[in-house]
Amino acid sequence: MKTLNNTLAAGAVLISMAAVFEAQAPPNLEKQAWGTFDGKQVFLYTLRNASGVEVTITNYGGTITTVKAPDRNKKFEDVVLGFDSLDGYTSKTNTGYFGALIGRYANRLAHGEFTLDGKQYHIPKNEGGVNTLHGGDRGFNARVWDAKEVTSGGPALELHYLSPDGEEGFPGNLNVRVKYSLDNKNNLRIDYTATTDKDTVLNLTNHSYWNLAGAGHGEILNHKLTLMADKFTPIDSTLIPTGAIDSVSGTPLDFRKATAIGARINDDYEQLKLAKGYDHNFVVNKGGRSLVLAAKVEEPGSGRVLEVLTTQPGIQFYSGNFLNGKTQGIGGAFNYRSALALETQHFPDSPNHPNFPSTVLHPGQTFHETTVFRLSVE
Repeated sequence: MKTLNNTLAAGAVLISMAAVFEAQAPPNLEKQAWGTFDGKQVFLYTLRNASGVEVTITNYGGTITTVKAPDRNKKFEDVVLGFDSLDGYTSKTNTGYFGALIGRYANRLAHGEFTLDGKQYHIPKNEGGVNTLHGGDRGFNARVWDAKEVTSGGPALELHYLSPDGEEGFPGNLNVRVKYSLDNKNNLRIDYTATTDKDTVLNLTNHSYWNLAGAGHGEILNHKLTLMADKFTPIDSTLIPTGAIDSVSGTPLDFRKATAIGARINDDYEQLKLAKGYDHNFVVNKGGRSLVLAAKVEEPGSGRVLEVLTTQPGIQFYSGNFLNGKTQGIGGAFNYRSALALETQHFPDSPNHPNFPSTVLHPGQTFHETTVFRLSVE
């Protein structure tokens, strides 16, 4: 993939790539019209493997809308929170980023600011007027991506978006491709690739909410969680990292051994009080170099297991503390702590913390990260 040249930047940045991506759907991938947004067609794509596992994705926001997986009795349930119509995702009441592809900068930027190459950039403060969350007022989750059906050891969907220089305040024309693929071992793989024509910062993730008992089947407090993380990045009262990297040892954030999420979530511990539960970035052991296991979730009732592998250095564990039941989706109301998110990522607010792994992308470089959600039964 080549860096964008000046001609692209000046004239072709906003030209749709839809014609380039016209292709006949391969086997085990279905496509259906799902509406329009911003004058562009939105589709729903279903990836299906030999085991019967189904993953549906829409090119609106690169969003995973459903993941249907079997329990130990081979009963299939949708195990992520989502909506059954495009309106659910485009509604102004949808502030949860359910299943969305997040960018340009996943997680938070303090005060909506960062300095790069001696220049200060300002990003919309869309979280209480204090910080930037998940890319600003209209991040990648609210853009219509161009889509191409492909194969990659099974059904796969490749999404493309050309984010113009200055979008949401970020520098550089950013050329992004994200591929979702599903194999017969129940691995849902996400490959992120990007290039830029100007120094920029970049942090991409997927924001799926998981309930392995099935969407709408109560709280996730009995789910057992293991995190392959000896350290985490503590937060302040606005959920911004302080810059420290602390050991989880002796804290309620120690999930190095499988522990029920609800076992310590209400402990008298400052970090839990600040986040109203778990909403912290964990430093993945041996992360940032190759594909490694970062997390494992087990649901005793159904026997479903989710393993999360990633090349990224961090993983944000969020226990659904701000779900309040006011949003209705597939499976009913999205209630308090009725789902959890495991967002593989670079660290929050990294551009403002030189001791964190860098999120700077230069022209001539290619950003590439991979995350795998592996489903099984015990």
